This record gives sequence, structure tokens and C-alpha cells, in this order.
Amino acid sequence: IEDTKKNGLIFSSIYNPDTKINGFNEFIIGSDITKDLLPTYGSIQKLFTRDNDLLAFCEDKVVRIFADKDILYNADGNTQLTASNRVLGQAHPFEGEFGISKNPESFASESFRAYFTDKNRKAVLRISKDGITKISDYGMSDFFGDNMGAATVLLGSFDYDKQEYNITGTSGWQNAISFSEAVKGWTSFKSFGARMEYGISMSGDYYTFYKGE
Repeated sequence: IEDTKKNGLIFSSIYNPDTKINGFNEFIIGSDITKDLLPTYGSIQKLFTRDNDLLAFCEDKVVRIFADKDILYNADGNTQLTASNRVLGQAHPFEGEFGISKNPESFASESFRAYFTDKNRKAVLRISKDGITKISDYGMSDFFGDNMGAATVLLGSFDYDKQEYNITGTSGWQNAISFSEAVKGWTSFKSFGARMEYGISMSGDYYTFYKGE
């Protein structure tokens, strides 16, 4: 019987650098090696690791999962505390009814910030130390509200040279649109969005790709 788990994670044993023992190919059923999120969050579309946690971008929610450290919690309702050394610990959803819908390709990260879209709610979002911010409301809510629904692909990338998040949609709008943290707003439309299949920053330069070129 095949069971497709869209809202669960499974992880292997660890690699021990001291003993040189590699457990990446070991999945011991008797150990606690699974982490399930609430089905109401929708399927997991994107995983992103930060220093001390793992972000799970679901269709309708973004969840922070503490990773690779002890978490203290109340064990039995009193003041007694117990430590858990599980690889994946407690899961805390971010405030706000936002997810990444089914567009993980819209995700792009820079330092401690990450950007993504929620097509179901016609929103462009930023996740940072202060939580989730709906940056499409910075003067562009009408544009995204009118055009995002028709887009089949929402392609996001970050230009480290200009410090801008670029987002473009196929079958919606043709130009890439840039968001800048420096001015906290959307600065320009860029024509290369119509001929773009991927975008990436390397060694301080920003490259876009179309048909492998």
C-alpha cells in the first residue's frame, strides 16, 4: 500500500564528524525520525534551513521547526521541565494566514530575510526576524490582485548587486518587478522578465537564464 504524506517529514541518522560514522542512509523505524505538521496547513512545498531552525513553507501556513538542539518544555503540567534532543523539535506557525500556495519557485532568500508569494491570497510576502510582512501592500496590492491569479508560474530571485527581490509571472504579466528594502517599496519593472526561466546571483553579479543561455 502506497501512502503519500504531504505534510510530514522523515529524517535519517546523523553524520558524526568525530567518529567519521555516516548515518545519512540509516532510517531506523524504532527511533523518533518523523515530524508531522497539521493537515490544515496544506502540503509542504518548500523547506529552508536557518542557523537554528527549519522553515517549512506549506500551502496555507509557514511553520518554524526547531532543529538540532534541546528544547525545554513542560512535561506534565507542573514546573518540572524536560529536555528533548530530537533532531526536529517543536513546530511553531508564524502569525498570519499566509502560505506559499503551490509556487515554491517564488522563494528567494537574502541574509536573514526570505521572499515568496501566496497566489491563493494574491500576496507577495517577506519573512524576517519580525515575522511575515505583506510587501505587496506597499503600493502594489491592486497590481498583484489583478494579475497574480492568471500566472501559472511565479518566479522569484534575488539580485545581490542591487539588493532587490525580483518576481515575474508567466501567463500573467511579462515584466519582472523589483522590491527594494532600501526604499521599502517596488522600484521598477524590468523587461528581462518576459525571457526568464531562472535567476541567480553569483560572485556579486546577477544572471538570468532563458533556454539554457
